[in-house]
Amino acid sequence: MNYAKILVTGGGGYIGSHCVVELIEAGYHPVVIDNFSNAGDVPESLRRIEKFLNTQIEFHELDLLDKPGLEKIFKKHSFYAVMHFAGLKAVGESVEQPLRYYRVNLTGTINLLEVMQSHGVRNLVFSSSATVYGDPQKLPIDEQHPVGGCTNPYGKTKYFIEEMIRDQCTAEKDWNAVLLRYFNPIGAHISGQIGEDPQGIPNNLLPYVAQVAIGRRKHLNVFGNDYSTPDGTGVRDYIHVVDLAKGHIAAVRKLKDNCGCKVYNLGTGTGYSVLQMVNAMEKASGQKIAYQIAPRRSGDVASCYADPTLAEKELAWKAEYGLERMCEDLWRWQSQNPTGFSNGTQP
Repeated sequence: MNYAKILVTGGGGYIGSHCVVELIEAGYHPVVIDNFSNAGDVPESLRRIEKFLNTQIEFHELDLLDKPGLEKIFKKHSFYAVMHFAGLKAVGESVEQPLRYYRVNLTGTINLLEVMQSHGVRNLVFSSSATVYGDPQKLPIDEQHPVGGCTNPYGKTKYFIEEMIRDQCTAEKDWNAVLLRYFNPIGAHISGQIGEDPQGIPNNLLPYVAQVAIGRRKHLNVFGNDYSTPDGTGVRDYIHVVDLAKGHIAAVRKLKDNCGCKVYNLGTGTGYSVLQMVNAMEKASGQKIAYQIAPRRSGDVASCYADPTLAEKELAWKAEYGLERMCEDLWRWQSQNPTGFSNGTQP
């Protein structure tokens, strides 16, 4: 066991909380900061992890825009590395509120990097996104695919942050960063205790489908069935959130090699259409999932899936869980927690 301390920003959220589990199980010591913005009653996810792993997690309620607060935490701890998840992440909302997205995501990250710099913490794993690729020019998408042609402000913040980190690693050669470009994380921890708990109407397909299956939503809107895909609906690369979290552990191990700045796709390499996902969730839940065809959404692409071979080669990481397991784990979480972490009803 190495007990290296890792600061996890946004560690109460969906992906962050699953990474906290994997960090603890791999023998690291996570210290979590979160400002509750995306995640409702954030500590509930961490409280549940404490229970099923029989451990204690140090948690601080903190916004990355609060630089003095961040300084305090870095003074208190000697961190080996930072895992950076914190940020706003709804594509549609970013189009309506671009300045808010730039302020929170970019300023928050600049504060984090400056405080890391002043405290000599030079190892970073960044939660990026396949949105940095924009409209795919070729499939599958590998890490050499051009970036920056993002179709929304959310994607642009991920791209700009990647560039900031890259420039910092160039300027100071002792910095190491692994930028992980996720495809579409779904599923939940096998315990059914933690999972994705969107506030209000889900922005992502699978949580929405699960809420239709549990009876919280009447039907799913399928945006466009005239794409040039096998059944006309959009095709995406879905990855189990636990596989994704394990990819972060592999990334932390990579930092030990003084790797400089590295970029990896985390996906499965397989694309599934919206209707294939609906069928898989019907099978997992035993429920009929009603859907209606709606017009295409602007900014949506027909197909997007990863070439994940570089991560397999350099991180010794590969997604293990298939579609059936993703849907089973998602359904277990949703059926045990019909209204997510809260016990009451949500809109």
